[in-house]
Parts: sequence; structure tokens; C-alpha cells
Amino acid sequence: MAVRYPLTYNPVLEYWNEIESGRVMVCRKIYQWYKYLAMMINSQGEYFYSVKRANHVIEFAENFCRISKGANAGKVIRLELWEKALLAAVFGFIDINGNRMCREAVLIVGKKNGKSLIASIVGLYLLIGDGEPGPEIYAVATKRDQAKIIWTEAKRMVRKSPVLLRRIKPLVAELSSEFYNDGTFKPLASDSDTLDGLNVHGALMDEIHQWKNGRALFDIIADGTSARDQPLVLITSTAGTVREDIYDQKYDEAERVINGLFDENGYHDIHFFPFIYELDKRKEWTVEPCWIKANPGLGTIKKLETLRAKVEKAKGNPSSVKNLVCKEFNIRETSTESWLTFEQLDNRSLFDVKKLKPRYGIGGADLSSNVDLTNGTIIFMVPGDSNIYVLQMYWLPEDLLEKKIKEDKIPYDKWIEQGWVRTCPGNKIHYRYVKEWFEEVQNESDIYLFKCGYDSWSASYFVEDMTNTFGKPVMEPVIQGKKTLSGPMKSLGADLAKKRIIYNNNPVLKWCLANTSVDEDRNGNIQPAKGNLGTRRIDGTAGLLDAYVTLERNLEEYMTLI
Repeated sequence: MAVRYPLTYNPVLEYWNEIESGRVMVCRKIYQWYKYLAMMINSQGEYFYSVKRANHVIEFAENFCRISKGANAGKVIRLELWEKALLAAVFGFIDINGNRMCREAVLIVGKKNGKSLIASIVGLYLLIGDGEPGPEIYAVATKRDQAKIIWTEAKRMVRKSPVLLRRIKPLVAELSSEFYNDGTFKPLASDSDTLDGLNVHGALMDEIHQWKNGRALFDIIADGTSARDQPLVLITSTAGTVREDIYDQKYDEAERVINGLFDENGYHDIHFFPFIYELDKRKEWTVEPCWIKANPGLGTIKKLETLRAKVEKAKGNPSSVKNLVCKEFNIRETSTESWLTFEQLDNRSLFDVKKLKPRYGIGGADLSSNVDLTNGTIIFMVPGDSNIYVLQMYWLPEDLLEKKIKEDKIPYDKWIEQGWVRTCPGNKIHYRYVKEWFEEVQNESDIYLFKCGYDSWSASYFVEDMTNTFGKPVMEPVIQGKKTLSGPMKSLGADLAKKRIIYNNNPVLKWCLANTSVDEDRNGNIQPAKGNLGTRRIDGTAGLLDAYVTLERNLEEYMTLI
């Protein structure tokens, strides 16, 4: 009997109800994402939820796709609720013309949870079930063997399904639906000589945590979708140890989207759908009830007994913990550790400078190279209040703005419009604009600089300009290194976690804080680090830390002034 779902069936809402009630445990990112999707379903806008479109892909999977290997090989697939919810979300939101809202989806999930099966279903559906004339579907990776994994899984499905075989012809190097809709489904690697001239309707990118120099391949595929009305790029992966490459870029993008869902100043991309299954904290790897956060198929698709045995083995072998938490629980492993969690750094408290009426502030500055942000910071306190208030401004070269928005996928243009970032004419930062901003704060908000901390390697003419404007006693060099920065950075982190640092929900500073990792020596001394990922910026953290160091040095005298 064919599987048919009634128009009352909505797996997204069903899954959200299970999550909200506590019957299904998920991580913070999944909780926030499905809360948002449920809100989208219950609201009207440019895009709306089509039960028919959402259920169609599920019915396709459960009627025509069969398990390709193992004890149940040949049997028709029966999707779990979390899988139905994912497919329904990706395919169910459409506009008035019937085009999908989702153009790119990322599924990060612990290994052995069936992500290749989901990707194969999506590939086959895009090939013959999506109503697209002449669809080109590609299973993509940097190496051909990796690219063939999802494609081979899909090929096996076709061979085991009489219905699919009538529409799709399995060939040596492609799945062809030429006689049905002129479609093709191929594996594609970066060393292929057929990367030019692609007209991509669907791309399935597998295990991107293994990709090295993967950005170029991703961009080629993304550019190849431009001629389609509703293309879809589906990324499926576990976490990995190849840092500062395409995995980190897509994970960071997913994190920015999730963190901005209910924040009007946050990052937004309505066409990007992130499904991130992970532990909320690394230490949860020993807490069995938490394992399902990274493994939604645990106990059904993935064997609980096998995972339990791996965890027990790792408890007695510390050297294997790194691989375990990475592959089974999606904790990114790297030489640097994140400084703060999002919950620790997130502070949406607002303040009005005119109402607080501060008298004196302490400055900080992080002067950039041509391609980085430049930051100016003023922190201040007011009598009878233990909070530290933060004002910041950022600068970018005007000539590089469009390039950086496109390449970094950072909303600099939005931040400029909102007043958080300014541009400087030309292709480099003129530091006189930073000095003029400090003057502007003094003239408009009546905040006088008591001290201003700066990187001792800062441009000499900037220091001279600031000295001539505000006086020699104001400028204080801050030597960059663990000896100077470790103690203040730890104190700053504690104050941020206590919500003592109030920064007016500045999205640029929030982004910089989230990007900040730590470089730690054997004695536990730390300093800020950002790794080698070009799109990460920690300039706002650096400027804030320089100001904070200077505040700690001069706290007693400063408190007598305010």
C-alpha cells in the first residue's frame, strides 16, 4: 500500500512539540532552529509552509526509496521523525510562485546516523521528483572517492526500486533520467576537468570536514546554481580536525544564522537552513542522556550499545577522547579552544549614554592591516553601578567593501546602515578617522578620555595624533602577549559571563567575541587568537581588551574621577 500523509500532517510541528515538551532532548542550536521554523509556519510572509510540498518528498522517500545494504537491504525506507522534519522544512517552505525558500541546508550530525541516506534521497528527489526540467545533480567532494559515496548509495537505491528503475538508468559514471526529464546525477570532484559550465539544480556535499582548500570548490558549485529558480545545496558532515577551512566557514555561518534568529540586529539569511546536532558542552560526552543531542538516530539507526562501549573505552584511554568527541558528538577539535560560549558572551541589555551621563572613559584601539577591521573602543563606569559600559566603532576600506561582503558572507553593509561600521575612502584605513571618532564621542556624549590603551606596535603617527589631541598622559601602550593580557582577559571573560559588560547588543562586537579563541601556554596563561580563517575577525575583542587592561591598571584613580 502506498504511503500517503493527510494534509493535517506536519512533522516540523510534531518534532517541535516533542522538543518543547522535553520528550526529545536536543542541543541549543536545534532547539532554536525548530522554534523558529514553528514560528514561520504559524506566521504569514513572503514564504509560507506548503503541506503538500513538504509531504511530497517524504512520500517519495517512503514509497520509492529502499535501503541499499545491511540486514534490511531492499526494504522500503521508513523515516524517523527528525528525518521527516528536516526534509519537510527544506522542501516545504515556498513562495507564491512555488519556489523553495531553502537554497542551502547544512546537516551536522554524529556518524552512523544515516546522513548519507538522507542525502541520497534528496539527490534522487531533485533528479525526478522536483518538477525541474533538465536537472543537473552532483555529489561533490574534493576527492572522487569521497564524491562517489552518496552517489553510490543513490545508485544502489535505484537498482533496488522497480519504480525508480523505470525513470532512472544507472550507468557507470552517472544516473540518467534523460528519457524522463533530461536529468543527470553524477559524482564530481575538484580534480575533475568538467567543473566549468555547470548548471546545478542540486549539489550534495559530503563530509566537508575532510576538505582541504575547499572554498574554491564550494564557490564553483554555488556559482553554478545561479541560472536555476530553486537550486539546493545540501551539506552533510560530522565534525573534524581540519581547521580553518570550508567546514569552519559553513559552521560559523550556521552559528551566526541561529544566533540571529530572534535578534533584529543579528545575522540573517532566510535561504540558509542549519541543522546542527551536537553536544552543548564537551564534558557531556560522559553523560549518556546527552548523547542523543548529537545522535538523533541513537537507539534506532545507530546502536546505543556500540556507542556506550566506545565511551567506556575512551574513559580509560585519554588519547582516544579527541577522536570520539569529534566524530560521535560533533565537538570541533582544534589546537585552540573557544574562549567563551555564546551564552556567556551574549548580552542584549541596552543603555542610553545621555541618561547615564558618564564623565570619563577609557579608550582602546586595534589598528588593522588593509584587509582587517579597525576598531575604536571606549569603556566607562558610572557611580553606584558595577557595570562596565562599552561604546565601539569599526572601519573598513570602502574599495574592499563589496568584495568582503561577497567573499566573507558577513553583513558589513547592514552594519554600516545601522551605524556600527564606517568606511574609509580608498583601499586602506586612515587612522585619523579613529582619532576623530574619539573626538566625536567627547563632543557629542561629553565623555572625556582619561586613558587610552593601544597596541605598542601601533602606527606612530596615530599615537602622535592622539597625543596632540588628548594629551600625552592619556596614551598608554599595551604590550601584546600573555604576560600582559592573560590576567585581564580572564577577568574580562568572567565579567562578560556575569553580564557585567554591557555593549548595547552590538552585533559586530558579539561576532568578534564569538570568533575569539585562546592561545594557552603550559602554565595556563592566555591571549586572544583567531586561527587562520580569513573571514574571522577579533578586532573588537582586541580593542575592548586593550581598554580593559588600561582600566585595571588605573582603576583606583579612575574611580575617584567618576
